[in-house]
Amino acid sequence: MIATRITPLIKVLNIVNNSIKRACEMLANGDLVVMPTETVYGLAADATNDQAVAKIYELKNRPGFNPLIMHVPDVTQAEKWAHFTPAALHLAEAFWDTDHRSLTLVLNRKKDTSLSHLATAGLDTVALRVPNHPIALELLKVFGKPLAAPSANRSNHISPTSVEAVKESLGTRTPFILDGGICAVGLESTIVDMTTPEPVLLRPGGATKEEIENVLGVSLKLSTSSACIKAPGMMKRHYAPNHPLRLNVIVLLEGEALLGFGPHVPSNATLNLSETGDLREAAANLFQMLRLLDQSTCKAIAVMPIPNHGLGLAINDRLKRAASSESINL
Repeated sequence: MIATRITPLIKVLNIVNNSIKRACEMLANGDLVVMPTETVYGLAADATNDQAVAKIYELKNRPGFNPLIMHVPDVTQAEKWAHFTPAALHLAEAFWDTDHRSLTLVLNRKKDTSLSHLATAGLDTVALRVPNHPIALELLKVFGKPLAAPSANRSNHISPTSVEAVKESLGTRTPFILDGGICAVGLESTIVDMTTPEPVLLRPGGATKEEIENVLGVSLKLSTSSACIKAPGMMKRHYAPNHPLRLNVIVLLEGEALLGFGPHVPSNATLNLSETGDLREAAANLFQMLRLLDQSTCKAIAVMPIPNHGLGLAINDRLKRAASSESINL
């Protein structure tokens, strides 16, 4: 009797292990995979690979480069990518290591890491969480790097809590799926900003405000404005360079550094988002190149016209916000 029970279990474990191995190989090649979490299914990419992260925005048809949540297997891994205050560490240990609740923390990202600037939308903060699902945790441990993973659905569609819902939303473009059954929570994680003097609740979710306050011993402030886009589900304020930014430039002005696009750019262009006119490559290069130009000795930054379709919509949206007089440098 015991042997007959163990044999099916071994087969299941072998299937899961083989699937995780295949998923890791795909992630290492810059491809996307769908992974289960306790909240919803996530569309996962190597969070250190700009090109892979760009595929997330492209597949989801995400309207703007909002920061993505990075998934890690434990607090120790999280500390490699972000600065934890004592309060943030206390909260992480309580909700990630002990109670295993659905909580995302926004923290100051560490400098000189390989974390994708596209994944964090050019910000100096990063949203991190530890999922409470055995398949997701095993994938993260075996892969060894954080995974950027928004919900595995097209933008403005209902977040998927089953494999069937993922396929219904993404259709024929659905990547390889790690099947983890129905998501237990079915509600996105709570997001708390720990980079401010007082913790701020940016998005309610699987962990309640009262539970978080009980651990912290202080009241959570509620976000009263959508101006600061430190996490998914928020809009308006984005990274803006210190230098003035001029868009759709045909003729370069004195003192400007030109950010080009495509095979036909002026010889005096400083950088080129994509020499072949590939919008995915342009998206992957956008934040890093803006930062490089912002750190240069130029007086202003000029950007050539970007096609306004596909990922070009998101690129132009991001550039318009960065060029706006209302933009605030984060």
